Amino acid sequence: MHITSTAISLNVADVEASAAFAAWLGFTEAMAADGFVSLEHPSAGVNVVFLRTGLSTFKPAEIAGNAGQGTLLAFVVDDLDAEFARIAASGARVVTPPETEPWGERYCQFADPNGLVWQLVQWVTPPA
Repeated sequence: MHITSTAISLNVADVEASAAFAAWLGFTEAMAADGFVSLEHPSAGVNVVFLRTGLSTFKPAEIAGNAGQGTLLAFVVDDLDAEFARIAASGARVVTPPETEPWGERYCQFADPNGLVWQLVQWVTPPA
């Protein structure tokens, strides 16, 4: 198998709100229709797709509920503290301010208007 691109698709109540939040991270619209938007990023290597909950075209119908609890979108960045300051200053809801795990994962988290958690990660030398 040769995979030519990757996307993650998430059902949300308000497609436009999650798309607007993703713009703070540099995502732009690749395509859109009623209840659907596909976002791309020049360096992320993955498209993020939002589908409005309840779309009749969603298959299989039995799993057509909201993405949400436990959904985390994580992106590795070069300068976590600068990105945190920029996004927080834009008005994003901060879930977790920057902190560093013992194994060297420095991260912060924001929640978009649909409750999806967007995590930024920077790998650093573990604290001594």
